Amino acid sequence: MNFTTLSPAIPLLEILLRLGVATVIGCALGLNREIRGKPAGMRTHALVALGTALVTLTGMVLAGQDGEFDSNSVSRVIQGVVAGIGFLGGGTILKSETGDQISGLTTAASLWVVACLGIACGAGLWLMAVIALGLALFVLIAGEAVERVLHRLIGTQGGG
Repeated sequence: MNFTTLSPAIPLLEILLRLGVATVIGCALGLNREIRGKPAGMRTHALVALGTALVTLTGMVLAGQDGEFDSNSVSRVIQGVVAGIGFLGGGTILKSETGDQISGLTTAASLWVVACLGIACGAGLWLMAVIALGLALFVLIAGEAVERVLHRLIGTQGGG
């Protein structure tokens, strides 16, 4: 191994790019939650995306160490991340004392999405990650306005 690579298969610049883009994408989604004063903000989302990208990238490197790439190993890593992120998301969900209101579901969902974005970045799937980021931001930003209009039209209170 030389100084231009941190692993036998992936150049240093590629590692920096994959981890850096995941962190920036996590910041972008987390900023939306931060601005709205939600329990998991920019730093939390950035760290989740970075961590999942790192786990995915590590899984990919380890899966190819013996000369043959074992995609099943990478699949198991991704399954573990997707299932495990639920615990972090669960910590953002709160139930009111009366039990009639639940909050934090959107933040929990955004943490799950940012974990998936981190996986896509770790795997180097740039186009997928950017499209998903755009759609997630659209849902978080425009979705709130659409919900308000719909609730006014049907005369109910909403929350997301």
